[in-house]
Amino acid sequence: MNKAMKSLLVVAVVLVAALLSNPGVERHRAALKSRFEAINPVAGSLGLGGLAALQQDYHSIGVASYTGFGQRLATLGAFGMVIVVLPDNEIDIR
Repeated sequence: MNKAMKSLLVVAVVLVAALLSNPGVERHRAALKSRFEAINPVAGSLGLGGLAALQQDYHSIGVASYTGFGQRLATLGAFGMVIVVLPDNEIDIR
């Protein structure tokens, strides 16, 4: 197997792994809810973090996914991981 074929095989394996492990909407909601509860424990104990997480729009592009509130990017997800990118002061229940 030549070098080009090996490289193509590695890229194909990585793409398949990304497709299979792309986090769903529930993982994005859980990550945002967890962040909300960490920065606002009182509101989190009242369950308001779940309300904030329900307001996000989920989008999947196959190998990755993201959520947002209107024009604001909230979370990025790939390979089974979700990262909250929305600044703490913008996470609210509006």
